Amino acid sequence: MTRPPTAAQRRVIDAADPVTGRLKGTEAQLAALVKRGLAFRHPRPPHDHFLTPAGHRIREAEEPRAPVEAGAPAGGVFAARVGGEEPAADGPGRTREVHSAWQGLLELRRMTNRDGETDRPCGWERSHLVQAAALALEAAGHRPAQGDGGPGYLVRATPQPEAVAVHAPDPGSLRACAATLERAGWQVSEHNDPRAGARYLLASPRRA
Repeated sequence: MTRPPTAAQRRVIDAADPVTGRLKGTEAQLAALVKRGLAFRHPRPPHDHFLTPAGHRIREAEEPRAPVEAGAPAGGVFAARVGGEEPAADGPGRTREVHSAWQGLLELRRMTNRDGETDRPCGWERSHLVQAAALALEAAGHRPAQGDGGPGYLVRATPQPEAVAVHAPDPGSLRACAATLERAGWQVSEHNDPRAGARYLLASPRRA
């Protein structure tokens, strides 16, 4: 059984950027995390270190978080709004947070996609489908539904592997969400929900 990280290594893991997984620490700490498969050193300058999927799992397994569907930030960590949250103040601060998170995600794509391309989702997005899709929507200016309903998008997990459902209040909004996700590198198809009497999107990260 693999030994858990030391207290010092755990602090480095906990302090990683919540979107990109970029690490800060001493050379010895970072090298130890690489040796244990919890981090990797990027081959391109400036050769920063980032969490591997195993490192992300350790960080998330012990970090108290609200469910992904709730989209609530834990401990002040940025969380994309997936829709259905309690009404929250919007303003320049939130706009900056969303922009920074989206730019960080594009950088993570550049560094972790094999060919360095940023036009398709990366591994982090495939393991955080709901938040990734919601971030793409919010970064493009779409507004999430608040509280128990109202106008705005809702992103929800589905039983299908690598697919999320996106709901919007009207056909025009649904088409706009589809166009945004397609530009962000997602494959999107429109379906009918006979129980709700409404259309919705199924979206999954494009692989090539």
